Amino acid sequence: MPTNKQIHLASRPEGEAQAGNFRLVTAETPPLADGQVLVRHHYLSLDPYMRGRMNESKSYAQPQPVGQVFQGGTVGEVVESRNPKYAVGDKVVGFGGWQEYSVVDGNQPGMLRKVDTAHVPLSHYLGAVGMPGVTAWYGLVKIIAPKAGETLVVSAASGAVGSAFGALAKARGCRVVGIAGGPDKCKYVTDELGFDACIDYRQHPDAKSMSAALKEACPQGIDGYFENVGGYILDAVLSRLNAFARIALCGMIAGYDGQPLPLANPALLLINRVKLEGFIVSEHMEVWPEALKELGTLVAAGKLRPRESIAQGIEAAPEAFLGLLKGRNFGKQLVKLI
Repeated sequence: MPTNKQIHLASRPEGEAQAGNFRLVTAETPPLADGQVLVRHHYLSLDPYMRGRMNESKSYAQPQPVGQVFQGGTVGEVVESRNPKYAVGDKVVGFGGWQEYSVVDGNQPGMLRKVDTAHVPLSHYLGAVGMPGVTAWYGLVKIIAPKAGETLVVSAASGAVGSAFGALAKARGCRVVGIAGGPDKCKYVTDELGFDACIDYRQHPDAKSMSAALKEACPQGIDGYFENVGGYILDAVLSRLNAFARIALCGMIAGYDGQPLPLANPALLLINRVKLEGFIVSEHMEVWPEALKELGTLVAAGKLRPRESIAQGIEAAPEAFLGLLKGRNFGKQLVKLI
């Protein structure tokens, strides 16, 4: 069995996460038992939610254990199998964590899923046609539930979730406005993803300025908002909401270092009779088949062209992850292992 490089969580962060919170470890891969398969990972997924799991405080998911493989989504290939459902060479998506290989019980529901790479690149199953894409689909379809002609806004618009949200919303006849960091990302959001407008938050560093930019980009107000960030951007959006607006609350990356994120004017939620719903996409597995079918069709048809930032080698994972938390990635952040 091959030796296996892994990244472990070495310690919990105090404030900002640091490279020293991670440790590179080399381990022996155990022999397979009946029903198990050995997966060689091609790509690791790096996602903002992972920062919250580094903390020990109460959250929607169990904290990442210290001294164990850092958990996360993976895509790869079966290289050995003692399970009749999986053959050597099968391409699979799973939750193998930050390591080069994983041993998976192929009989345990939801642990491994075979994927077709004829029309969708393997890496996209960690982004547009994976958990981030389904996250966008659920927030749009099940919470915002838009009508054609409505104006929708999404923060972190150039990322894996935001880009999928834009394609799905445009397919439903909505006006879609993104918020992203920097002119290159904003140009990608409008020119390649087909958003109607994109606001550069670096040019609007406070709620007053952002609110003015939103007024210009959304002259008819905002009917639906997909929230990935929190902080002053949420304050600005609240000031531009129409009556009976809907907010799908997916992430609060501005507060992942443990600082509280107070709302400046929560009375706006009442004044505008806003529906605000937080959600975790793994609690809604029933929608995944429908969502993945639509997302795969959009990618295959060229209507969703996701960007990827790719770091090389497992040793690069911690720094790439820290960069993601500061917005240095462009699109879905991955680590390529082979």
